[in-house]
Amino acid sequence: MRLRHVTPAAALLAVLCVPAQAQTRDISRDTLPANDGWAAYGTGTTGGAAADDAHVYTVTNRAELVRALDGGSDTPKIIKVAGTIDANTDDDGDHLDCADYATGGYGLKRYLAAYDPRTWGSARPSGPQEDARQASAAKQAERIVLPVGSNTTIVGLGDHAVLKGASLQVKNAGNVIIRNLELRDAYDCFPVWQPNTGGLGDWKTAYDNIWLTGATHVWINHVTASDKGHPDAEEPSYFARNFLRHDGLLDITNGSDLVTVSWSRFTDHDKAMLIGSSDTATADRGRLRVTLHHNEFDSVVQRAPRVRFGQVHVYNNRYVVPEGSEYRYSLGVSTESAVYAENNAFTTPSHVEVADLVKSWNGSALHQSGTLFNGYPVDLLSIYNAYNSGSERDLTADVGWTPTLHGPIDSAAVADREVARGAGAGRIP
Repeated sequence: MRLRHVTPAAALLAVLCVPAQAQTRDISRDTLPANDGWAAYGTGTTGGAAADDAHVYTVTNRAELVRALDGGSDTPKIIKVAGTIDANTDDDGDHLDCADYATGGYGLKRYLAAYDPRTWGSARPSGPQEDARQASAAKQAERIVLPVGSNTTIVGLGDHAVLKGASLQVKNAGNVIIRNLELRDAYDCFPVWQPNTGGLGDWKTAYDNIWLTGATHVWINHVTASDKGHPDAEEPSYFARNFLRHDGLLDITNGSDLVTVSWSRFTDHDKAMLIGSSDTATADRGRLRVTLHHNEFDSVVQRAPRVRFGQVHVYNNRYVVPEGSEYRYSLGVSTESAVYAENNAFTTPSHVEVADLVKSWNGSALHQSGTLFNGYPVDLLSIYNAYNSGSERDLTADVGWTPTLHGPIDSAAVADREVARGAGAGRIP
């Protein structure tokens, strides 16, 4: 082998040009540490750590990513994302916008005219424009829905690995790791009007940045998820309702189980995280066991998380509500949920009260301890019950279980500082 001579100046330049993350250890074969939340239960979570060299990929565009995912196959694989990948691209890598997906005569103005409640009424949309919307939505889904199979690790390279416009979907698969990756703007070009939702009707969107459905043993770590690029707050209103383009940042539904979400950032979004999709999904009993620790929820309006049925450990998380931003609640206690919240820190403007942090729909239990609210210790449970006395049933502290799978639990004050410094993509030590 011939060795190329490198001058000292060239060697120095090469070192200076290497991103800081590239000089750190290879994290692609990391597995979930023991006792790190529910995903460590039983066999633990190893992702694609067993992949042979032929199934280790570095991908730089959508086409390469799709080939590496292999249709959601169960073959052990490691996928390293380099740079920014746009899911809204054709096979040649050219960007696609909503007009490129529209088909069958679909047009937003025509859709709005067809289903205006003043003339259409409260029936579900049907007919030519709804058929065209569905066909157009299917064309977009073909490009942006990316199935993730069992025994897969997806990891970002360096400090700025980005997947935009995509919906990663772990469907009926297990043993998956997603780390060090920014996921932004899973933008739905074709929301559907639902006249009977919430009494006034609402727009329903189709895509989460990450959707776990029937998934087991999943570790999501140092991920940043947001609507960056197309915030819903800047969208117009139609039929007196915000024309939403995004669903959840991370939804965990349909019997998903044994999930750990850690050191991640969820930001600039309305409904961030849904755990359990329906009050009637009684098959979820005994599942939806999820751990959320050392995550930041910044400028999130609601669902951080909202829980049905699941045993969910929420500890050492940081919640930030900026001045002037919309806010409804953080912890949603819904049907048969069992949320165990420890040492979480909330920073809010003056119009947000302690009782606003929790919302209950048919839920009856919430364990909480060590909570900080704007730097002061508070008892969420007693304040919630006092504030809602006479209007909603009281919540009890007995959730029927005590978490055992976790590392050291810091005080809320310490966690607040550490999460501010260390959560999100590009921040793996």
